[in-house]
Amino acid sequence: MSRLDSETKRKLREMGVTSLVDALEVQDDTLTLGMVFEERVKLAVDDAHATFTHSKVEGLIRRAGLRYPNADLRRLDLLEQRGLDRGVIAQLGTCHFITRQQNVVFQGFTGSGKSYLGSALAKQACQHRYRAHYIRMPDLEEAWAAARDRPGGKEKWLRKYAAFILLVIDEWLLDSPDDSVRGMLLELLERRYDSTSTVFCTQYAKKDWHQRLGGGVHADAIMDRIVHNTLWINTGSTNMREHTATAS
Repeated sequence: MSRLDSETKRKLREMGVTSLVDALEVQDDTLTLGMVFEERVKLAVDDAHATFTHSKVEGLIRRAGLRYPNADLRRLDLLEQRGLDRGVIAQLGTCHFITRQQNVVFQGFTGSGKSYLGSALAKQACQHRYRAHYIRMPDLEEAWAAARDRPGGKEKWLRKYAAFILLVIDEWLLDSPDDSVRGMLLELLERRYDSTSTVFCTQYAKKDWHQRLGGGVHADAIMDRIVHNTLWINTGSTNMREHTATAS
């Protein structure tokens, strides 16, 4: 297939298919010798699509705000010592829990790798081309406090955080939320219920959540929107920060 002339390339780039132009330009004539036109175009489209997908995934990862951008579910240390089930981790890596609108809780001691797991799961979701976002609970509360004082700010904020296909909330219930935050959590989780997935990274076992949420009807309602369709994973007591520091 002869090379594209400059005017054809200009038109293709103008239409937003620069990656296809580049793929056609770099085709090795010696490797494609003897291929019919349709085969060469298919090869170029495959290469262009791979470039497009990689670019899209990289953009999703960049915008997800991960605490550990290099986190990877395939590279977890001390799985057996931490009591983590390889099969469960592998299943999470498929992101089927997202298509089922399930939540995930990583619960364990300080330093047990909860934030890393949350980041790794969000990154995996990005690689499956889902919009994911990572945020610490204190930062979520701060963002809510700033939004609620602006005209229309509450609704805009809630729409934003309800729209993420996967939302990772780290340091969940680190501090007991006040009335305003409890109201926000109830509304946010109601909007996310049965349509998206939320990951909670926390030191606190499920039995302690109700009290930390202030008890009463708000705590009941928040818990009701979390506990019934959630995978609970204990990350153990091994201090992974200490392990990483010793290993390096």
